Amino acid sequence: MQSQADAFDAPLDGLNWTDWLSRMGGMIGDAGFVEPLGAAHAAVFRAKGPVLLVSFENHDRVEEDSPKAHPMGWPLVKALGWSHLSLLSNGDTWFRDGQVYGFFDRLIDDGFFDEFERVIFYGAGPCGYAAAAFSVAAPGARVLAIQPQATLDPRIAEWDDRYLAQRRVAFDDRYGYAPDMLDAAKDAVVLYDPEIELDAMHAALFTRPNVMKFRMRHLGPRLEISLDRMQIMLRILAQLSAGKLTRLNLARLYRARRTDPAYQFSLLKHTTRDERHLLTMRLARAVLAQRNAPPFRKALNRAESILMQDQAASEAV
Repeated sequence: MQSQADAFDAPLDGLNWTDWLSRMGGMIGDAGFVEPLGAAHAAVFRAKGPVLLVSFENHDRVEEDSPKAHPMGWPLVKALGWSHLSLLSNGDTWFRDGQVYGFFDRLIDDGFFDEFERVIFYGAGPCGYAAAAFSVAAPGARVLAIQPQATLDPRIAEWDDRYLAQRRVAFDDRYGYAPDMLDAAKDAVVLYDPEIELDAMHAALFTRPNVMKFRMRHLGPRLEISLDRMQIMLRILAQLSAGKLTRLNLARLYRARRTDPAYQFSLLKHTTRDERHLLTMRLARAVLAQRNAPPFRKALNRAESILMQDQAASEAV
């Protein structure tokens, strides 16, 4: 007989939205619920421990990022014993849907969030917007929003031309302006790459006394993937839940980037583009001390050659 743990380990990859929800319903069984919220959204709840993670996820990204197409919170359920409520969208919708609003209204009326000792809201990008916006449903919750948009209302964010089609969507009604919705949160953390100018502009709108903004330069447009690859996402959420995610502790966790190949290549791209030859040499030597990396060896040789030529030219004058 298959155990519940084995059932939750079953793969869901390769399924379309409808089939994925159907299969998920069979997996959850009596351990929670799966509730469609109209054609483009659904809620999946898995009960376990006294801490609740509320994550917002895009089904396409779940399929792309998880080998088994499981919600990102499930490894936390297994590792930390948390309960998990996943709000999923079929595409990038920013969860601007009356049925999603109604679902959270029912959770509030039923006292759902009161059943847990701690509640954490999480999301990235459009889902980061939703995590911040809907966190107001659980006053005192903690929030981790990665590269969130504050709003796509053109009256406020007309400078963001990445999502022009969404300008027809109402961002000025219920659960609307994400920074204001964080006023009820115990605290919130906004992570972003300042090299992505529009993300940095949205992050600035989240300036609040209870919000810690933390820059993660050179990690690129899929910052959450970088954090997961560096194996610090779980630790960030665990420390946030425990109230220990200070700026200093986050900076310590972020040191993992120093041995992350993707981060190192991104940094090399910037130092060579900007012709910062001394910095390129320092970076290349540090990486080559860790592993054999021909691109960094090539960059080191080139930077050394340029500096030697510059020195020779200077001495000849």
